[in-house]
Amino acid sequence: MKYAMLIFGDDREWTALSPADEQDVMKQVYEWFERWQLTGKIADGGVELQARDTAKTVRAGANGRPVITDGPYLELKEVIGSVVMLDCDDIDEAVRIAATWPLAAGMSALEVRPVMSRE
Repeated sequence: MKYAMLIFGDDREWTALSPADEQDVMKQVYEWFERWQLTGKIADGGVELQARDTAKTVRAGANGRPVITDGPYLELKEVIGSVVMLDCDDIDEAVRIAATWPLAAGMSALEVRPVMSRE
């Protein structure tokens, strides 16, 4: 079954890292991917999202017309910064794998959620 691992954090912490610290964190992330790709548990790599100030949000407005605003959908300290797709037997296995993620500045929490299948 597929699971989405959502990586939350304050992207302002990430952008405040020195180049050396950012490189160190990315080395840990690459090592995490190498470890789990060899086991077949990474379903579809991952995507890193740009900072929250690049986001646009579309909401339903009056008369069914869309309203577009700048920024993420909610004003939160932590936002989704990355998504990784896992292929695991059950959510417990997906959580065990997620728990090995190298949490660092700008990456303070993970959410693991089953992906809907409409077959």
